[in-house]
Amino acid sequence: MELHADLSQRALHDTNALAWMPSPMAGVEWCMLDRRGDEVARATSIVRYMPGSRLERPVHGGGEEILVLAGVFQDNQGTYPAGSWLRNPPGSVHRPWSEAGCTIWVKTGHLPNTQGPDGSDA
Repeated sequence: MELHADLSQRALHDTNALAWMPSPMAGVEWCMLDRRGDEVARATSIVRYMPGSRLERPVHGGGEEILVLAGVFQDNQGTYPAGSWLRNPPGSVHRPWSEAGCTIWVKTGHLPNTQGPDGSDA
């Protein structure tokens, strides 16, 4: 799938007018802003967690960045209120959820793997 995948071109969305699409997990939905790829993709989305919803352990081969726009986002490493920014490196795994519900901006698949084969910085 490709949506605004040409990074040499300007893209613009009125995010208030985008349709929310259900994710494979109940209570989690998203609006895609850009995407290049299918199951594993470079993608930018706005994701909404209904209270008590969670995702199964996503693996981020190309890393992930998250900005919490509203509510409180959580994962197995902490609790992040609105305004929090997180970066998970390539190959990272976490268990995201939200007890209270939240809206986050997420970018995945865009970070280069800078580690050598032994896990040290290359």
